Amino acid sequence: MSSVPDGKKLVRSPSGLRMVPENGAFNSPFSMDEPQWVPDKECPRCMQCDTKFDFIRRKHHCRRCGRCFCDKCCSKKVALPRMCFVDPVRQCAECSLVSQKEVEFYDKQLKVLLGGGTFVVTLGTSDKSETMTCRLSNNHRYLFLDGESHFEVELSRISSMQILTDGTSPGGGTSRASGMLLHYKPMGSQDAQQLQMEVAEDKKVASLWLAAMHKAAKLLHEARDQ
Repeated sequence: MSSVPDGKKLVRSPSGLRMVPENGAFNSPFSMDEPQWVPDKECPRCMQCDTKFDFIRRKHHCRRCGRCFCDKCCSKKVALPRMCFVDPVRQCAECSLVSQKEVEFYDKQLKVLLGGGTFVVTLGTSDKSETMTCRLSNNHRYLFLDGESHFEVELSRISSMQILTDGTSPGGGTSRASGMLLHYKPMGSQDAQQLQMEVAEDKKVASLWLAAMHKAAKLLHEARDQ
C-alpha cells in the first residue's frame, strides 16, 4: 500500500495492474470497479467455447467481466476508460463491443459536456428564470451552472432526469432535444429539488449538450447498479 501527496491511500486493484484510491468517493461517477477475477482453479475450460486449458492453450481473464477465456475468445484489446486503464486491455468479444461504444462517449460526448451549453434555468416552481451556462466539472462529479448566480448539482444526488424534446421535425426526422428536467437532493437536504433547463441562444450547441447528457445518464445508471 502507498499514498499520494494529498493523503489518499492507494491500494492495488483486483487485476493487480493499477494502483487506485482506497476511497472510491474520489472516482468519477461514470467509473466502474474492476471485477473480481474467476480463480484459475475454478475455470479448467474456456467459459465461451469450452476449450480445455493446458500448457499450450493458456487461460486469459477479461479485464471487464473477470471471466476466464482462451486466447481466441479473449483476443481483443480495447480501451476501458471506465476502469481507468491507460492502455487498451484484453477483453472478451461481448465486453469489447460494449467498451467500444463507451469509448465514443469519452472521446466525443464527454468533451461536449465539459464545454457546456447555454440554457434558461428555472429552479423549483419559481416563476423566475435565469440564462446560465451549464457544464460538467473536470472531475465529472458536478454540473456547474453559471449566470448572474452560481450553483452546483452533484451528479450522485440526481434521482431522476428527463430529456425534453421539441417534437418531430417538419421533414419527419428525429426530434431535437429542447431541454432537461431533473430532480436532485441538494447537499444537506433530503428533500428533492426540481431543476428545469430550456435551450437558449445557441440551440445547436445546447441540443448536442443535452444529447451527450442523455448518454451520460445511461452510464450513471449502469454505474449505480454495479
